[in-house]
Order: sequence, then C-alpha cells, then structure tokens
Amino acid sequence: MLNNKTILITGGTGSFGNAFTTYVLEHYSPKKIIIYSRDEYKQFLMANKYKEYQGTLRFFLGDVRDKDRMYRALNGVDYVVHAAALKQVPACEYNPMEAVKTNIDGAMNIVDAALDCGVKRVVALSTDKAVNPVNLYGGTKLVSDKLFIAANAYAGEKDVCFSIVRYGNVAGSRGSVIPFFQNIVANGGKELPITDYRMTRFWISLEQGVELVLKALQEARGGETFISKIPSFRITDLAQAILPGCEMPEVGIREGEKLHEIMITREDSAMTYEYERHYIVYPHYSWWDSGRILPGGSKVRDEFEYSSGTNTKWLDKEQLKQLLEEEK
Repeated sequence: MLNNKTILITGGTGSFGNAFTTYVLEHYSPKKIIIYSRDEYKQFLMANKYKEYQGTLRFFLGDVRDKDRMYRALNGVDYVVHAAALKQVPACEYNPMEAVKTNIDGAMNIVDAALDCGVKRVVALSTDKAVNPVNLYGGTKLVSDKLFIAANAYAGEKDVCFSIVRYGNVAGSRGSVIPFFQNIVANGGKELPITDYRMTRFWISLEQGVELVLKALQEARGGETFISKIPSFRITDLAQAILPGCEMPEVGIREGEKLHEIMITREDSAMTYEYERHYIVYPHYSWWDSGRILPGGSKVRDEFEYSSGTNTKWLDKEQLKQLLEEEK
C-alpha cells in the first residue's frame, strides 16, 4: 500500500510521528516520508535517529497555519497523516486563539492544499475530547473533524478521500498519565495523586494507533471515523501497577477533564458499524452515499455508547504491569 508512495506527516516529530515512521520504514518501501513540523531541534534529533534512511526521509520546517508552506509541502505527496495540534488542555484554555489557529485554521489549510495538490488520501488524528467536548481543545478538534469529513463533499471528481481516526491518550505518549506517574516514582515519590477514584481510561499503544491509521489509509472511502476496540482500565489500578502499595490521595478532577473517555456517543449510534477489531462512525449527511459503507460490519444497537466506563473489556493490575513492561 505504501510502497513507492510519498507520505507527509504533520507534527511528525511527536510520539506518533516517530512510531509511524519506524513502522512504515520497517514494513514498507516508501518513496519518501516527509516530516512536517515547527521544531528544528526535534527534526535534527529525528534525522540522527534515522540516519540510515536519509535517502527516504525529508524534513520540512513549517507550520500548518502557513497555507503557502502547506501547498509547497504537499506538492507530489500521495498520503497525508495529520497529527499536528495544540493538545495541552490548560494551554489551549489560556491561549484560545492560538488553539483555533492551529487546530481549526490549520485543518482548513490541509484540506485546501490536499484538494489542490493531488493528494490521494488524508487521515486526521482525532481524540476522545472531541466527543461531547468540555474544553476548548476538544471543541477545536470537533470542528477539525467536521472539516475533514465535509472535505469529501468538495472533492468532486478528484481521486481523494478524507477520514478520521479517534483514540484517547496513547500509553506512554507525552501528556499521558503513565509518564506522569513514572516520573514521580523515578524522583522518589511514594504516593500517586488521583484526580477522582472513579476515573477510567482506554488503553491503546502507539503501535495500535499506527495500525489504525494504516487501516484508514487502506480502507477509507471518505468521511469515516475509525475507532479501535480496546480495553479499559481504572486509574487506581494503573497507580498500583506502577507503584504497588502506594498511597493514592484524591486531589479532585481538573477543569476540562472527564471521568471517562467516550469514543462513540448514543447520537452517533445511528451510523455506527461494528467490525472485528474496530468501529466505524459513518457520516450522516445528504451528500454522503450509504453505498460507501465497508463490508463485513454490522450496525450497532440503537443508543449504543462506547465509553471507557461501560466497556466490556478491562485490564487488571497484573495485566497493566505486563503492558507497562512491554512499553519500556
């Protein structure tokens, strides 16, 4: 699928970009992988990390806010994976216009450039926070998702499709609770603060996130939101897996934080289909052709909701310990 193709990753120096680049280089023979990001130092580090692939990797300094630069970067690109975003909830709340410029205006720039530059497929990374958003980051990602889905209506006769993949915090990625807890332990801490004892989260590894993006690149016909079927865990169990017997003071839920991650709402159930290892939420618009529904799935029941709090698959402390060891 990716052999002899040119792939551009926005925000490519992040956790996902590194994992995606590694996977693609190990399993395919791409013509070119373009890392598009703002941080020259992270690009320098990444270039050194993949020195043996310097003939395949290209590094473009640029911001998704810069429409002209996006047009130049997407010239000759086959596939785009959009991972760039301002993601820190407190930072987005304090700098709302900056979040809008990157997460919304940046998405519009990618859509316009992809439509005009002959890109074949665009997959944008979404988040559980875009579902029933309670903070600005989630709100901007909801708008971004809508823009990428609606872009399929503007494609006309062009051979291009836009789709979404949605998941929560990836295990071990920057900003997730795992490195936060691990850093406390590494510095001699004996207690791990819990915002709310009832809190649950989904578990997805970086590799699973990469595989979901590849599935979208391969199967999407335009407008789908792909969601992996993954287990849940309780934050208290995670704390005990990282530091058995630790004290767990409850410190109160933070502004803009949810008790549970929700990937599919009851309202979305009308257009949600279940497959062996994932769900797909299809668009519910007059312009969308239901003939695009991928085979092999079955419609979920009415008012189905996919939440980490009501999931049917759970990880216990011992399973979490094992997964944490595998992530090292």
